[in-house]
Amino acid sequence: MSRNPIFRVRAKGDAFSIGFALGRASASGLRERALGTEEYRALDARWRGSDYLKTLESAARTAYPRFVREIEGIAAGAEQDFETVFLWNCRGDLRLPEDVSPETKAVAATGCTSLLIPAEGDGPAAIAHNEDGAAELLGACLWVEAESDEGPAWSSFTYPGMLPGHTFGLNEAGLVQTINNIRAHDLQLGVPRQIICRAILDARGLDEAVEILKRKDRASGFHHNLGEAKTRRLASVEAPASGCAVREVAASPRAHANHLLFREFDGLEQTITLSSRDRQEAADRMIAEGALAGGAEAVLFDETTPIYRDKDRRDDYAQTIATSVFSLFPDRVEWRVHAAPDECDSLSGTMRVV
Repeated sequence: MSRNPIFRVRAKGDAFSIGFALGRASASGLRERALGTEEYRALDARWRGSDYLKTLESAARTAYPRFVREIEGIAAGAEQDFETVFLWNCRGDLRLPEDVSPETKAVAATGCTSLLIPAEGDGPAAIAHNEDGAAELLGACLWVEAESDEGPAWSSFTYPGMLPGHTFGLNEAGLVQTINNIRAHDLQLGVPRQIICRAILDARGLDEAVEILKRKDRASGFHHNLGEAKTRRLASVEAPASGCAVREVAASPRAHANHLLFREFDGLEQTITLSSRDRQEAADRMIAEGALAGGAEAVLFDETTPIYRDKDRRDDYAQTIATSVFSLFPDRVEWRVHAAPDECDSLSGTMRVV
């Protein structure tokens, strides 16, 4: 049996029905893993019932009521109250109390290494991604395949109780998204970043996705790796709450870890972990040395660098939960998800572009 089972869930219908299916599938993981973490307990004690959380909810309902309805479905399916699940989905928009452990502070600042690989000739463009997170969530995550009554069909990896979109996924418009956590110190009242990620899963193309990230009412942000199958365009988008900077990736491959790199944000205070610096440097070096000739996994699974993290190779308190590779052709996206280097292609498939 896999050491890291990734449960495949199919959902369809309206927003509440899709959310309910996700909540039911992730109920035990949410209850036994996520809600028991120090991070959640600290956020719950600090923010439950607060005007700040209520304002985040109001902003989300005003901007994207359908995705809040999905969270309501998740809560019902998981047999949790709405505020519990909404708060969990706002974890990146809320400041942790200062008295949490160093481990919890480190996990909150970690997350992921991505590669954007432009097309060569008639070949596909590619986006590849290591999803890093709290070790407690290993084996509790889902691969969701949804057919919505509104918007395109989509698929996404997700943590228990979380709105899909914030890790890696794609839709039938041929849009691919992978996410890198950033910790910019510009949190503000606005639309939670999980809602923004879910909105991008509904976008019909790269330009529409970028317009979503240019909203000035976002509560916090991520780094987004975006790809469009029809054109094989790739974009690296840094989008903290206070701005949005876009770099199209066409000439050579790029990597991104978990801190802001673009000059537009040179003056923005952020948390940069040693792990993020080391992984960024290692990925940049391997790309320059031609390691991608062996495929994206040659970089993301490399045992001589801190890029891949398991229980024996952790440079902080997170570890790699899953690895994904998306190949973007004009008429389709071929995808594969690895549970571990020795459990490749745990899930795979092709999504036709419509």
